[in-house]
Amino acid sequence: MAAPRTRNRMFLGRLSLPERNFVADALRTETVGGVLLLLAAIAALVWANIPALHSGYESVVHHHLGPAALGLDLSVQHWAADGLLAIFFFVAGIELKRELVAGDLRDPRAAALPVVAALCGMAVPAVVYALTNATGGGSLAGWAVPTATDIAFALAVLAVIGTSLPSALRAFLLTLAVVDDLFAILIIAVFFTDRLNFAALGGAVVGLAVFWVLLRKGVRGWYVYVPLALVVWGLMYNSGIHATIAGVAMGLMLRCHRHEGEEHSPGEHIEHLVRPLSAGLAVPLFALFSAGVAISGGALGDVFAKPETLGVVLGLVVGKTVGVFGGTWLTARFTRASLSDDLAWPDVFAVASLAGVGFTVSLLIGELAFGGDPALMDEVKAAVLTGSLIAAVCATTLLKVRNAKYRALCVDEERDEDLDGIPDVYEEDDPAYHLRMADIHERKAAEHRRLAALKSAGTGPSAESGNSTTA
Repeated sequence: MAAPRTRNRMFLGRLSLPERNFVADALRTETVGGVLLLLAAIAALVWANIPALHSGYESVVHHHLGPAALGLDLSVQHWAADGLLAIFFFVAGIELKRELVAGDLRDPRAAALPVVAALCGMAVPAVVYALTNATGGGSLAGWAVPTATDIAFALAVLAVIGTSLPSALRAFLLTLAVVDDLFAILIIAVFFTDRLNFAALGGAVVGLAVFWVLLRKGVRGWYVYVPLALVVWGLMYNSGIHATIAGVAMGLMLRCHRHEGEEHSPGEHIEHLVRPLSAGLAVPLFALFSAGVAISGGALGDVFAKPETLGVVLGLVVGKTVGVFGGTWLTARFTRASLSDDLAWPDVFAVASLAGVGFTVSLLIGELAFGGDPALMDEVKAAVLTGSLIAAVCATTLLKVRNAKYRALCVDEERDEDLDGIPDVYEEDDPAYHLRMADIHERKAAEHRRLAALKSAGTGPSAESGNSTTA
């Protein structure tokens, strides 16, 4: 007798109710932040490209402030990249910690899909960039620029075009971005640290250790942690390691699993407080002071003429799509996982193309990679904007084709006929739910019979309105 076949594992299926609620809350904030990010980027481009205002933009961006004695006499643009983005990466650290202890990444089999997809989605763009520059005689310094996905900008695209993605696809995009952020952090730490001040680094490590001890002792109060975080950030900046690493490290230290009786873990609570600050203020301000590059017809033509800029565009548009989709398909193929019955592989391809919207971290890496050549740095920023725009247009086209299907899935996910606050799809196996629905249907049927009887007797609402009309 043949052994029974094992059932294939399904991916991109329905989320658990708690995970669905968490994803919905997180994406709601990110979507609002993404729209603000989009507006900030447009404002920066307008500010930098109107001749009467261009000099004002340059003077603001390059204006220096801060205590020079502490090594922190930085330009406004530098403060935005190293300071404000530390808040963004702090939230990214909390997200990663939560995914590792309570989300999709806690199960190695479930984690394989987003991890492999993210890795391929970073490796393929880097290869595309390297090949473009190796054959065109360009610089390989910018290989990491097209490797990052900007979840906020991607969600802003969804909000603007009015596309309804099922929660499983949105969760996949969010988890993909979390893993993407992790590897982007590692790239920044490993490849863009050219000097080390071991005294400052040692002080930062001591500060992080104090931060960890205070958390484990249960010490509360923002007035303790905020000053300590600022000291750690300043020491990390002076160590030569990018200061945003301090934000990631502190985010990873927060406890993100719940103790008995807790409605939210400390990490979830702090993320809920800080995420609006990150998405609504820190990242848009970074975009305002970093995305203002002069764009003309000739400059846009140069984006496709120079190997460095062409490599960035191809990396985002082609490399990201092929990498994310290919990594997802290969993972499903070799783990014998099956796609959810509600979705098809073109849906995964559309989301993979949306991952080509790389903005915040791509701009940051572009500044780090080409900081010694301001002209080329601005051209690379223009390439990031161009590639992200092309990826957004491609994703919009692909997603619109299936939008009616997505809308129907979203309506089904939200349906709550018994009005108990829990979507009906999560109660299909609950006998009490079926009793409630039978009672609701019986009451509706009884009301329908009553109205029909009144109508046939000439005393129903239709009859009364007809009589009043005749009179």
